Amino acid sequence: MNLRFVEAFYWVASLKSISRAAEKLYLTQSAMSSRIAKLEEELGVLLLDRSDKQFKLTGAGTRFLVHANRLLELQREAKAEMGAGVETAVSVRIGAIESVLHSWLIPWLEKLRLEQPGLELELTVETTPILTEQIQRGMLDLAFAVLPSSADGVRNHALTPMDMVFVGNPVRHSKAIYQLDELAELELLTFQKGSQPNVTLLDLFRQQRLQPKKVHAISSISAMVQLVQGGFGVALLPRAAVARLTGFASLKILACDVPLKSLPIHASYRADPTSNTIEKVVRSALMFADGAGHAPKKSMSGKP
Repeated sequence: MNLRFVEAFYWVASLKSISRAAEKLYLTQSAMSSRIAKLEEELGVLLLDRSDKQFKLTGAGTRFLVHANRLLELQREAKAEMGAGVETAVSVRIGAIESVLHSWLIPWLEKLRLEQPGLELELTVETTPILTEQIQRGMLDLAFAVLPSSADGVRNHALTPMDMVFVGNPVRHSKAIYQLDELAELELLTFQKGSQPNVTLLDLFRQQRLQPKKVHAISSISAMVQLVQGGFGVALLPRAAVARLTGFASLKILACDVPLKSLPIHASYRADPTSNTIEKVVRSALMFADGAGHAPKKSMSGKP
């Protein structure tokens, strides 16, 4: 049995799409369809239900998916045992939200490059909804976002949430402690509307029966920092990001009389039965985040 055909079927079944599986394996859609057809011919059964526009496995396809996973894992184990398991050049597609990018992602990637010199990186910085969709569609191998992915076959790890702080210009904001009603009178900057920090900020003032003067939605931390430096207003940012930014930006953390809700962070990834690279990358990220003050919590397995 040609294991390249088995691998093609595994990714078609996992991603629920021939086109997305073809993109994952860097094949044309016709080449992917040909591999599936040859595997069906060899097995003597149809694996995909082609009678409906919606993607669907046949009963035989559902049963064979279990065998496909085992066959690919056995191939990986055999290669490793025989000394052929060292991967020299591997591409990993990683996505992250801005908060992770400006906190510990860059120093971790520098460390990862030393650990796996053959690694080729594709980095995407996007919002949580886009990252979770890209993980679901197989466009990313690993994503760091606010919410875990609920897609089939995706595994999730919860990291310790990031502390959030108000940040201002040290010249314009000189008080030692700010009352929340005082902050309500300032122009506030947070992430785009509908994001967790934006919603949390509005809820914070609502719970205290306060109406903030203005809340500006800014998608870029760099832009927020420059606006704060220019005296535009006060930003709500992760403490870890501020710690890195203060190396080249004049910022001041503004103590507040009301505690702020932390920002949850989740690592979501698709396991690959043909390679253990993604598991190594995830372990490296979790260990690094642990050392950076973001220790991983318990693992939450995705649907099988």
